[in-house]
Amino acid sequence: MEVRTFEGGAHIPHYKNYTEDKPIEKMSAPAEVIIPLLQHSGASCKPLVKEGDKVKIGQKIGDSDEFFSAPVHASISGTVKAVEPRTVPTGGKEDCVVIEADDGPQEFEMKQVRDPDSVSVEEYRKCVREGGVAGMGGAGLPTHVQTSPRQPVDTLLLNGAECEPFLTCDHRLMVEKAEELVKGAELMMKSIGASKVLMGIEVNKPDAIEAVSEKIKNRKDMEVIPLEVKYPQGFKSHLIKAATGRDVPRGARSADLGCIVRNVGTTVAAYEATVHDKPLIERIVTVSGPKVPKPGNYIIKIGTPLEHIIEQCGIRDLEGTKVVMGGPMTGLAQSELNVPLVKSTTGVVVLPPEMVREEMTYMNCVRCGKCVEHCPMLLYPNEISICAEAGMHEEALEWDIMDCIECGICAYICPSARPIVHLVQRAKPEVEKLQKR
Repeated sequence: MEVRTFEGGAHIPHYKNYTEDKPIEKMSAPAEVIIPLLQHSGASCKPLVKEGDKVKIGQKIGDSDEFFSAPVHASISGTVKAVEPRTVPTGGKEDCVVIEADDGPQEFEMKQVRDPDSVSVEEYRKCVREGGVAGMGGAGLPTHVQTSPRQPVDTLLLNGAECEPFLTCDHRLMVEKAEELVKGAELMMKSIGASKVLMGIEVNKPDAIEAVSEKIKNRKDMEVIPLEVKYPQGFKSHLIKAATGRDVPRGARSADLGCIVRNVGTTVAAYEATVHDKPLIERIVTVSGPKVPKPGNYIIKIGTPLEHIIEQCGIRDLEGTKVVMGGPMTGLAQSELNVPLVKSTTGVVVLPPEMVREEMTYMNCVRCGKCVEHCPMLLYPNEISICAEAGMHEEALEWDIMDCIECGICAYICPSARPIVHLVQRAKPEVEKLQKR
């Protein structure tokens, strides 16, 4: 079996043993959900409901006339309690629809509405758009935009790498929903006009490789690509290089290379929106950590407060811990528990005190070059962080700060514990202003 990879990156601990063998299970619905009107890249939605309105599960409650946007839906049935700004996982505030659950059943009724073999391209794109499907691997790009390419595309590349430590939600989806994944890939391939599908899966998921390979064993237009276990194997440019061998110039769009990259979870969500008319109202989330009493891969409703997730997994003491929404490398640490799960939330990771690095104890760069050695974008994170820290934004631009994908390897491997990604994130808006002059 040929195992492919890319240049750079790092081999970091997986910490996947807590949940990789845990079957997907449903988490109970919360008493209240907080649905942000912006859960995707692009234009925010406008509310379609007001305080006091009754809503049903799956009902559209926010939408936009902009093409680069995605509607949002009620994940529970109940009464609109408020439409107001609330704190979201990024730490900022967004307008949200707050829904108080009623006493009735809170499960979406799954029934086949369309035959996937007879769905037209136009119908598929409309269903994906109306279902509010957006990238579930972290980027949050509206999927109907990605499946409406303006130029010829020959390859659909499905991202099943899941290279972040702790996270196993995509792993379990590939094992347990391989058939839906393949059917979803067929629909997506047809929509973008591709002639083949490549599915990149890291080799630490042998059961996922086996499950998907079994479903496509008689197909010549689909292939599983085994990938080396290395971070950040699942980032778009590195996945394209590893799976197709095509070089990805900095700043290039994947479509420019004849390739569209989609997360496996997104592919299944688009299938469900098309075949079952099921909007994106819930997703599989990994809840994990060395001291989490009930770690697992849970189907959780969009808008579920973090506090409910913590309680359902038996976590009682958060003293000294860091609660991260997403993976520990690229996710965001949360300062409060009343923030909602959103479409792009892959995990909730609870890091105990011994795994938490103090952010204010870092030293000056010692010029060891470790960050340069491991940077998957072949940048100089040491120089970039020094410029960013000093407010030297023009110099940071010259060191290609905008090409940083914020994967976190530099900060992870830095012996001086420098918060390189934080410094980059703080400087990027100022650098963007320079570029617009």
